[in-house]
Amino acid sequence: METQLDPMKDDLPLMANTSYMLLKHYVLDLDVDFKSKVIEGSIVLFFETGSQYRKTISAGKECCQSQFDETCEMRASEPCHIPMINVSTCSSKTECNDFAVSGKEEEATSDENSNHSNNEQASGISSSKDCCDIEDHGNKDFLLVLDCCDLSVLKVEEVDVAAVSGIEKFTRSAELAGVSKELENLRNRIVHELVTLPADRWKEQLYYFTHCSQAPGCGELLFTTGTWSLEIRKSGIQSPADFPHAIRIWYKTKPEGRSVTWTTDQSGRPCVYTMGSPINNRALFPCQEPPIALSTWQASVRTAAGFVVLMSGENSAEPVQLREGILSWYYYVSMPMPASTFTIAVGCWQEVKQQSFKQKAAIGTNTEFALPSSQTDLRWHEEICGHVEYPCRFQNPAARLQAVIPYRVFAPWCLMESCEEYLLQLVPQCLSAAYATLGTHPFSRLDILIVPSNFSSLGMASPHIIFLSQSVLPGGSHLCGTRLCHEIAHAWFGLAIGARDWTEEWISEGFATFLEDIFWARAQQQLSHDEIKEQQELKALLRWRRLRDEVQNSEEELQVLRPKKESTGEVSESGASVVKYGLRAEKNFMQVHYLKGYFLLRSLARKIGEVSYLASLRKFVVKFHGQLVLSQDFLSMLLEDIPKQKQSGLTVESIFQNWLDTSGIPKPLLEEGETWKECQLVQQVSGEVTKWIQTNRRIRKSGKKKMKQDEVVFQQLLPDQLVLLLEFLLEEKTLCPRILQCLERTYQLRGQDAEVRHRWCELVIKHKYEPGYGDIERFLREDQAMGVYLYGELMVNEDAKQQELARKCFAAAQEHMDASSAKVVAEMLF
Repeated sequence: METQLDPMKDDLPLMANTSYMLLKHYVLDLDVDFKSKVIEGSIVLFFETGSQYRKTISAGKECCQSQFDETCEMRASEPCHIPMINVSTCSSKTECNDFAVSGKEEEATSDENSNHSNNEQASGISSSKDCCDIEDHGNKDFLLVLDCCDLSVLKVEEVDVAAVSGIEKFTRSAELAGVSKELENLRNRIVHELVTLPADRWKEQLYYFTHCSQAPGCGELLFTTGTWSLEIRKSGIQSPADFPHAIRIWYKTKPEGRSVTWTTDQSGRPCVYTMGSPINNRALFPCQEPPIALSTWQASVRTAAGFVVLMSGENSAEPVQLREGILSWYYYVSMPMPASTFTIAVGCWQEVKQQSFKQKAAIGTNTEFALPSSQTDLRWHEEICGHVEYPCRFQNPAARLQAVIPYRVFAPWCLMESCEEYLLQLVPQCLSAAYATLGTHPFSRLDILIVPSNFSSLGMASPHIIFLSQSVLPGGSHLCGTRLCHEIAHAWFGLAIGARDWTEEWISEGFATFLEDIFWARAQQQLSHDEIKEQQELKALLRWRRLRDEVQNSEEELQVLRPKKESTGEVSESGASVVKYGLRAEKNFMQVHYLKGYFLLRSLARKIGEVSYLASLRKFVVKFHGQLVLSQDFLSMLLEDIPKQKQSGLTVESIFQNWLDTSGIPKPLLEEGETWKECQLVQQVSGEVTKWIQTNRRIRKSGKKKMKQDEVVFQQLLPDQLVLLLEFLLEEKTLCPRILQCLERTYQLRGQDAEVRHRWCELVIKHKYEPGYGDIERFLREDQAMGVYLYGELMVNEDAKQQELARKCFAAAQEHMDASSAKVVAEMLF
């Protein structure tokens, strides 16, 4: 009996029993219907027996060749197009040229269309008494548990992979006695051979995954759905090793499902996308959520003509017309990843392109970056990778020299010009900077999509695709470039290297925040070393102030980077676990994991020296890419590389104690608090703040409504300097309306980036500056990724006009708002 949790309050349960059966590959075959706001179709899952119940499957002596000669029946009513892949290098004697296979397999409802009907089983939902205890097998049926939420599961069936033409090549080591038991074992043996093919046969593997996924069903399986899981069993099967290792699930999503959001883009056209939900993808397809379930996938997605399907995939998919008005898009990945990293976006996106001479110039300029310590890096690359076998770019000589991977930028039609202005030019610069810092790009290509305004973050990285908020586009290149660098950094930290325990999200976000500064500094080639250091010190001060404010205004339990402490990484015998505080809505808007993680890494870099530190990062990437890690994996390796005289008592345990296992601001960081005042950029801001405060006092004292323009000369400031200036001015008790008007005009605040405009809106709210209320309304409409905090400010002032403005903006945005954002704002307003 599964635990009933409040889906908007408690820890996030990871229910899948991965220790018994481990998912290795997904094949999705889906239709996207914007009228009903439903994604419907099937998913075929290929398993290996899990570590707890792995056993050798003995083979019989006789071979039932008749099973190999059968071909799967295809349904022609809605063809599924799979692009042709050249498998001429495969060792197969089977004809592989015609790889465009049509159709989804007919639903198995009788003996006529099912090779191995299982008539004694009844499809549908079993009662609770049919479900066995997953911890105690005894004489009860084995129960497969998948993570699942907000899905309508229609049917579950075993897939007869033995019926696929040419599949006998995977059964040469297994012989049959001809009875049902051995036939079931044969199917599992085929799946085992298929999922364990060596990396150099990945094309052949993908080919047979496709054909096996279209094979007929051979018996329906009993299933039941709960709040957080889908539980499946086969009558009489008591061991995971004997349970079907290839199953097909027919299902459809629900319009209110929390893994995807149905909305309209900035041009008013319908779209749907995965927005980084706290429940991840379990409301998009049944899956195994625990990070250990690293799997590959392939997907065919059909939708109406005019829509573009973008997805986590190695290939840049081109649509194929199935029939009039319907297009099919096909993507695949060969690098095993957690199911939570799967991303899809379907909409009327337009590709943003630039003239070819500009593109060549941009790439030509940025490939001048040299990879530091290249000889050392190449020696590391020659080592055998530590991950499970897949076609790894770190072992590919051409990939190792690729400073800029192929990229595309997509946006709604109305934002194409904004993307051309800065974003398109920044992509090759930031990719080259990342390569110069960390080396080989883990992924072969990159799509970047400007997502709808209801996106609750500034960016989100997934394999081969990055989502960016429209908020990064206005106000110059600074916010756009830094955020792009942050998301690109996730290719290494967060994706290629993942946290074994999701509560340690600092491993992803702390590293990305730290590397964001390194990448951006290298992308701005015109800056001197001193200018770069000044900018980074200014950024550190802004982050310090943000961390200080967050620590003061959040619950202590949410401030700990390793909340499970010594239990981090532990799971139950079945493989199930929980993500502590994973469903706390307010946690989505906290940055403590970004900031404390950043300051830890910054502290280590300062202690070791940046050159040595970045060399250690590259070494860590080469050693651990394609794997899951805990904090101690990184810290232990780093400390091994530090000369003893530099360690000065630094140990993994002391880092846990001072940085990761406690709430509040870390003690080592408190000791550093005053050093930023020496930064020239900060001193310049302090001087400007003094001018504004003095001018404000003069105006208030004299009572003049106008200020002569030549009385005070204000200096031009960088975007981060403007943020700091406005934060300092927020600390002033009173600023008169004339000063606020002059402030906006002097720095053209309405045209600045979203970080600056957010502080401007805070000033407007604090001083009840009514001419600026339109700026607040615009911000809450167009910058939803950053606007949640402003709702609270509007309500706290207890001003009737401001509260009315908050409710008006929320009423306009609520329908399409992210669920977590809407919940937090509603609690502020009502």
